[in-house]
Amino acid sequence: MPDQLGPDQLGPYSFRLADDGDAEALSQICRLAIAEIGPHKYSAAQIAAWLARAPTPAKFSERLAQHHQIFVAADGEDHPVAYALLEPDGHLDHLYCHPQHSRRGLAARLLAIAEGHARSQNIKLLYTEASELAQSAFTQAGYTVTARRDFAIEGVAIHNYAMEKTLI
Repeated sequence: MPDQLGPDQLGPYSFRLADDGDAEALSQICRLAIAEIGPHKYSAAQIAAWLARAPTPAKFSERLAQHHQIFVAADGEDHPVAYALLEPDGHLDHLYCHPQHSRRGLAARLLAIAEGHARSQNIKLLYTEASELAQSAFTQAGYTVTARRDFAIEGVAIHNYAMEKTLI
């Protein structure tokens, strides 16, 4: 698959596959989204626990080496500002947007790109564990909630939603 995902543009944004040079930016996007957007739905203790598990740049490099697809929305200077991480089995593991670039349709476009890739790979089911914050983006993209997942991270109660979308 080429670096560019085609002529698709959304305002000043372009969409492409991540490469190893994006690892630091992806880690920062994830951390900033959790820290700055997370408090709209989660407590300070939940945010701290979530941040403690945020992936490092090395983890992104590892995921790329494992052939996980990381679709990036980049600004006019080609700096990543949002991303979605799709595993080969259809698990959409991450969907994060830099706080300064949220609410601009990037999540919807990244989900559509991930779905298009999944279809091209004959993946029949997409599934995720969506935060309170991401649940609406997934719902708008046609995913349905299969269960609320209540669990603990480092003794801190938190939850998300198991969601899936069947591809026909």
